[in-house]
Amino acid sequence: MTDEPARPGAPAPAGIDTSVSHVARIWNYWLGGRDNYPVDRQVGDEILRILPEVADLARASRAFLIRAVTHLAREAGARQFLDIGTGLPTANNTHEIAQAAAPESRIVYVDNDPLVLVHANALLTGTAEGATAYIDADLRDPAAILEKAAETLDMSRPVVLLLMGIVEFITDDAEAQAVVEHLTGALPSGSHVVFYDGTAVVHPERSAEVAAAWNATGNAPLVLRSPERMAGFFTGLELLEPGLVPLNRWRPGPVEVGADRDVDAYCAVARVP
Repeated sequence: MTDEPARPGAPAPAGIDTSVSHVARIWNYWLGGRDNYPVDRQVGDEILRILPEVADLARASRAFLIRAVTHLAREAGARQFLDIGTGLPTANNTHEIAQAAAPESRIVYVDNDPLVLVHANALLTGTAEGATAYIDADLRDPAAILEKAAETLDMSRPVVLLLMGIVEFITDDAEAQAVVEHLTGALPSGSHVVFYDGTAVVHPERSAEVAAAWNATGNAPLVLRSPERMAGFFTGLELLEPGLVPLNRWRPGPVEVGADRDVDAYCAVARVP
């Protein structure tokens, strides 16, 4: 993946519509990436105007990923990771974190965004001891994801399932619950689930305004669920301490000035008994 921004007037890769903003590219923009286009930056800036704390949320989500994957690889012995909705590669991707702790780790990325597919090769460069793979698939088809993931992962052994800011794009509660249960139900004992999604708890009015603005852009619509509703995704699982909390509250490291502000996204790590 190039570290340079899309050049003005440069043609987009085949199949990429740069006239409509896209979630993966907006998120890439917020994380300081360069794989985005003017329409993505325009929508991203409008959302930041409504809720400047979204930038904190983006950074907090990546910090949570680093802490959770590092803990599971180092302390829980995790060696297999299924990252659904991975988005565009930036710094500290799942395979880089896991394989830094355990070079033999095997990682499967899943996304259905065409630009992510263009950059799939950037995700497929892991350690010689381990393995990385990319699946072009939709979260709403968990059976297909599990079938293809089994080509790289041993699904009879513990797997870390990562659902990072992705379930919120399944707006129907019953469908979201069914998809999560299908995925977690396929995980053997000793597996883990790493999860976060947006809420409207810390800044309820402005977060709701952001969701409405987002849903009006033509992007995949999203829903902001309450932490109580999110808790249902962990039925039958064992939540690790400190439970379901704002992103910045899950086992934070030394806190820098201003870094302890709660963000409107809740997260948890849970173990399959």
